[in-house]
Amino acid sequence: MARISVFFGALLFILGIVAYVGTGSVHPTALIPIYFGLPLVVFGYLAKSPIESRRKLFMHINVTIGLLGFLGAVGSAIHAYGHARSLGIDPDMKAIGAQLIMAALLFIYVMMCVRSFIDARQKMAE
Repeated sequence: MARISVFFGALLFILGIVAYVGTGSVHPTALIPIYFGLPLVVFGYLAKSPIESRRKLFMHINVTIGLLGFLGAVGSAIHAYGHARSLGIDPDMKAIGAQLIMAALLFIYVMMCVRSFIDARQKMAE
């Protein structure tokens, strides 16, 4: 799972750069995926430890970051859409699209982590 963490962190980093450039490089909030991707990469590398307890700790930190990022991205997309509609203007679909892509990536990542945790627990019980 450590390699998968690094992979998803890199995807979020790329998403942040693309979103920033795609919005005309004037909205620094488009870089938010980078702020979630960077810790996934760092803790993913730290999770490559041969020490099991250290590996568990960093993967649990990563899944927590992933879950918080997912919830934040979904909440932000819903809020942005609702706020724009309440003002009677068209929502910024580039920004909402980037938020939904971030949410989708993190949802997949969290589900993969949960599946891995369940599998590890079942192997310990055997």
